[in-house]
This record gives sequence, C-alpha cells and structure tokens, in this order.
Amino acid sequence: MNRVPTGFPNDFMWGGAIAANQAEGAWDLDGKGWCIADINEFRDDIEITKKYNDEVTSQYVEEAMASTTRIFPKRHGIDFYHTYKEDLKLLAEMGLKTFRTSINWSRIFPNGDDAEPNEAGLRFYDDLFAEIRKNGMEPMITISHYEMPLHLTQAYTGWYSREVIDFFERYCKVVFDRYHDLVKYWIIVNQINLIGHESFNHLGVAEDKVTDLASAKYQAVHNEMVACARATRYAHTHYPDLQIGMMLCGGPAYAASCKPEDVLATLKHNQMEYFYSDVLLRGRYPGYAFRFFQDHKITVEFGEHDEEDLKNTCDFFSFSYYYTRIVSKESYENGNEAVRNVELPANPWGWTIDPTGLRILLNEFYDRYQKPIYITENGVGYYDQVEAGQIHDDYRVDFYRKHIQQMKEAIQDGVDLRGYYAWGPIDIVSCSSSEMSKRYGFIYVDFDDYGKGTGRRIKKDSYAWMQKVIASNGEDLD
Repeated sequence: MNRVPTGFPNDFMWGGAIAANQAEGAWDLDGKGWCIADINEFRDDIEITKKYNDEVTSQYVEEAMASTTRIFPKRHGIDFYHTYKEDLKLLAEMGLKTFRTSINWSRIFPNGDDAEPNEAGLRFYDDLFAEIRKNGMEPMITISHYEMPLHLTQAYTGWYSREVIDFFERYCKVVFDRYHDLVKYWIIVNQINLIGHESFNHLGVAEDKVTDLASAKYQAVHNEMVACARATRYAHTHYPDLQIGMMLCGGPAYAASCKPEDVLATLKHNQMEYFYSDVLLRGRYPGYAFRFFQDHKITVEFGEHDEEDLKNTCDFFSFSYYYTRIVSKESYENGNEAVRNVELPANPWGWTIDPTGLRILLNEFYDRYQKPIYITENGVGYYDQVEAGQIHDDYRVDFYRKHIQQMKEAIQDGVDLRGYYAWGPIDIVSCSSSEMSKRYGFIYVDFDDYGKGTGRRIKKDSYAWMQKVIASNGEDLD
C-alpha cells in the first residue's frame, strides 16, 4: 500500500506574515506607549551586510527617545494602522488562507506594568482581527514580536527581571480573554532563540544594567519561557480550543568538515538552538543545557515553581527559515558562532539561499517533536526596481518555487506540515536593518529608507505567480 502523500493537504494553510512593529506605524497614537522597536535606528553609513541589532545601553535608549534628527523608520512603518483594510483585501485577492501578525504589547499596556489595559489599543485589534476573518483568512497572532514596552527596560531590566513574568502573564490573559473567539492560533514569542545579536530587541536587557551579560541573557529567556508556560496553562484551562505554538528562528548549521571535532561542535551548537523548543514542547530543561551552562560559567536561577510551570507545553511547533550556516571546532570555541557557507548563493545582505536546508530542517524538527509544524516565516530580501509602474521579480519567484518544492518533498517524507507563511507578503521595514529598501513582498509599497514616498501599493510579478500557486494548492509552480 502506498502511504506516501502525493501533495499538500487539502486544508493546507497558505499564508503571509508581518509584525506590528514593522508595519503599523502610528507609534504614538491612541494611547500607545514607547516600545523597543521605536528606537530601532536606520543608519546609511554602515555596510549593509554588517547591519544588525547590536547590544544596547541605557544611554542609547535615552538618546534615541530624545533625538529629533535621527531616523527611526519603524515609527511610521507602512502605515498599516490606517491602511489595513485595503492591504488585507489585496492579500485576500492573492488567495491567502491565513494571515499572521502581532499585537504591539505597548498598545495594550503602554508601560508594561500598567494596572489596566488601554481600551483604544484593544479596540484596534478587535477591528483588525475581524477584518482578517472578513477577508476569509484565519488569523495567527504573535503576542510578543519585538514590541516590549520600553518602560520595562528602564524601570526594570527587561526579561531579566522576574516581575516581567507577571506583567506578561497578565497581558496574555487580557488578549486571550478578549480575542479567543476571533483568534484560534497563537504564537507566544517570536523567534525565542534569538538572544545573541538581537538580545535587546528581544529581551530588553540593556548591557550596562547587568554585570554578566551572558548569564543575564539566559536568565532572561528562562523567565520568558516560564511566562510562556504560564500563559499556555491559562489558555488550555480557559479556552481549550485554542492552539498555542512556540517559534524558533530556524536554520540548521552544517559541520564545516567531516572531522569528528567539527561534527561534535555542530551538534553542540544546534542543541543550544533547539534548547528553547525542547523546553517549551517537552516541558523540562535538557541535560545538554546544564552542561553548556557549566562549561561556559553561565548562571540561571529557577524560581520555586518554575519546573512545575514549564510542564505546560505548547500544541505546535513553528519556525522561520531564511538561511543555513556552518560550524567548525574553531567557530564554536569562538563563542558558539556559526558562519556563512560560502558554497551557497546569497542575497545582497549575505543571507544564503538553501532550499534543501528547509527539507532537512523540517525532517529534523518533526523527528524530534512529532508535533504539527508551521513555517511561520520564509522569504528573501532584494532590491526591487520599479520600471514603468511594474516590478519584475523573477528572482523572488525562483526563491519561492524552490522552497515550496522542498516543502512538498518533506510532506512526502512524512512531515506533518500544516501551513506556510511567506515573509512578508507586503513590503515592510526590515527587522534587522530598519530599512525599507530590503524588500520581501509580493506587493510593493512606495516608501524609501527615510519614510518618503506616496505609500502606493503595486503588485509585483510574484503576486500573480503566488496567486496561481495557492489556487493550485502548490501544484502549479511554473
């Protein structure tokens, strides 16, 4: 009997994903407080392949808040806060079955430690989620996607402070109570394993507020995972039909050579990328993590009930996929670093393109967890040129074609892949470099890196191609 699936399931969720902080704009309207993304600066004096979210000091936070001359593109995004109805219609016309975005935490609790939520912020998401459904798309909502209220990094020390566990748990209860009828699929924290080059962007820990930054990062993410587990328990107890997911930034590291020491270093590296999903899907700390902490002199303190709380595990696994890297004994010993694989092609920002790596990772994750999987981000940034009002982006079509082919192969391998979210289906401000010219979308948005432009939306060639792919449920990739 042939038990190999022949294609994508009939109910496969073809989707697109954005983040509130990269799209909404309206950063100071309707009671919203400052969030971390509001101080992400665009700098045109840095080489594009070196741009990333670096460590941040308290002084930088204060200077960014006070500056009237520096450029902070995420404050205006693509004005999705005001254009979401028109944008969702375009995405629905393309055929999307599902749409992922995030709630900006600082719209709901402007300071993070407020006694009561901001009703104007809650009403905005009432309307947004209803509009997603009105357009025939299933919402998948991220609760924390680099939008921590900035006050929590100033009055506290971000996720390093255990008080934030309670603040976040209260925030999750509010959004579950408010939106459980509109939203069935939830991701609590975006790319929870990014605590290296996005540690402030993610964890809100200013490097000058702690004495041991490495330990502080792992303590912070421990507190965050405890909060995730508590939120999961609340959702499962009060709204058992909700599906709660966790999310990694995926991208397997390959061994730099077949030398056993390189293979072992790669194993150790990958384990500490999977550490977060091992905790949130298996409900306990793995032994290799304690060995890593010991070897690297990292201290993580558990609260009295943390181990019991962590037993409340998520329902599905999700991950983003952009590139793969390689690890050698030397790179591992140099801070558990993975480096670019020069054997692979790359986009202008140095992000390698490896469709086969997606199949490898899907198999690895399904073998490891045996949980439903959603690819919640996959895409490629390029410079797009407008020619006579059109954007011819065959390079983007080629990228998606090859990755979708590998997804189909993984399904035939037996992977329970339920959905796929292109990042981002409409151009938004880049997460890592805060620039607009690094474009991912099937829909062009006429803003430049300085926020200038008409805001006009233009369908790229890839829009019609993806429309055809979705209509054929992934069968027509020509």
